[in-house]
Amino acid sequence: MIDQLSLIVVYPEMLLFIMACVIALFDLTVKSSQRTETYILTMLTLAVVAALQANYAVTGHTLHGFGNMVVHDVMGNWLKCFATLALMATLVYAKPYAVDRDMLKRGGEFFVLSLFSLLGMFVMISGNNFLVIYLGIELLTFSSYALVALRRDHTLATEAAMKYFILGALASGFLLYGLSMLYGATGSLDLQEVFKAINSGQIKHQVLVFGLVFVVAGLAFKLGVVPFHMWIPDVYQGAPTAITLLVAGAPKLAAFAVFMRLLVEGLFPLAVDWQQMLMVLSVLSLAIGNLAAIAQTNLKRMLAFSTISHMGFVLIGMMSGAGGTQVSIAGHGYSASMFYVVSYVLTTLASFGVILLMARTVFESEEISDFAGLNQRSPFYAGVMTLCMFSLAGIPPMLGFYAKLAVLQTLLASGGALHLAVAVFAVMMSLVGAFYYLRVVKVMYFDAPEINSAVTSSFDVQAVLTLNAALLLVLGLMPGSLMTLCTNSITQMLAN
Repeated sequence: MIDQLSLIVVYPEMLLFIMACVIALFDLTVKSSQRTETYILTMLTLAVVAALQANYAVTGHTLHGFGNMVVHDVMGNWLKCFATLALMATLVYAKPYAVDRDMLKRGGEFFVLSLFSLLGMFVMISGNNFLVIYLGIELLTFSSYALVALRRDHTLATEAAMKYFILGALASGFLLYGLSMLYGATGSLDLQEVFKAINSGQIKHQVLVFGLVFVVAGLAFKLGVVPFHMWIPDVYQGAPTAITLLVAGAPKLAAFAVFMRLLVEGLFPLAVDWQQMLMVLSVLSLAIGNLAAIAQTNLKRMLAFSTISHMGFVLIGMMSGAGGTQVSIAGHGYSASMFYVVSYVLTTLASFGVILLMARTVFESEEISDFAGLNQRSPFYAGVMTLCMFSLAGIPPMLGFYAKLAVLQTLLASGGALHLAVAVFAVMMSLVGAFYYLRVVKVMYFDAPEINSAVTSSFDVQAVLTLNAALLLVLGLMPGSLMTLCTNSITQMLAN
């Protein structure tokens, strides 16, 4: 018998699942090749779910359901709310692109699979049990595989989907094997019970570390950090740009949540071990991500390597939290990492929104040279893209600058000569990264345009893109509210 509390905990997930099934059936009755009715129903569903999650987050309660397998807390609710809003913005940007390429002609799978991928993110974020987290990851990844291969007659998309599927299956095997070893050592799938078992000191450390290595490897693939980054550039470039944004945006929030659930809530007694792993992963990601991005001429591929470097900064925040000897220092590290993920997703949405806007019916417009002279064709969209590039480069007063600053401050506050060396290295790699971001700005403002026609878009795309770009600047000038939200979310999670 399912108790009422458990139903309250998963009410948004139930609503999302039911509506995804309803929309799949409703779409069978839609005759329009643009799937306008399906799109509207999907957006209404997402708006209601986002409002529910925001309301849950504001109440500030921490609840557990289904025998402690699912957790409902402030951090999880805010991340689910942000993921829902990110998916809404993604669908607004993506719909014109999908219509132009007949991706909606056969049916509304694009919207249904997007909803199921969001449901997978919700399960990942709420998981308080090894199996629940793994089921959420698989639901997200299988939906992503199908989305990447949605254009069945497109060679690059099919190739990207195959690479994604093969490498994703390998990473899932790593993660499942690591979780099975931890289960065998601790005798429990529940994160709190695992924490207590490890903290008791009665389990052989070598067995735990061996399982931990596989878990971190599996999670590193989902986040896309070196040396588990091989799929990122190929999938970003090969997938239709609308799908690239689905893969690049909201799932990063869920990946961060899984890092927090598994490493902090479940495996924190092994923090000394996984902190060292994250340090190596972050340094490699910063180096390879930034250096490889310099050589790219394809903007999507450049942003893919850029993503790898940004995920290195996220791991620096996680590493700083693990290194803190006080709960306050640990909280600052994790909250800075959460702030960085949110700011990265916000910037990614706007940058890919402009790329989608530039794409024409038979032309992808994804090479850096395709943006030549954009300022002469459309000063507004050139300005939006400039804000995105400045934010990704960490140039003040953009949101990305404060995100980098917050992470580096927590790294230095956690102490140690090694942490200082990592901070200096991160700053140096950020300077390298500024080169390829500013190259895009130079092409938009100083190169002659190949096409003189103005860039046009519908009102909803203009409105969302304007709001998105404005948030990058406003939150960069006044980051206190978002940082407070992240800090309160992490503090409550650590307290419970």
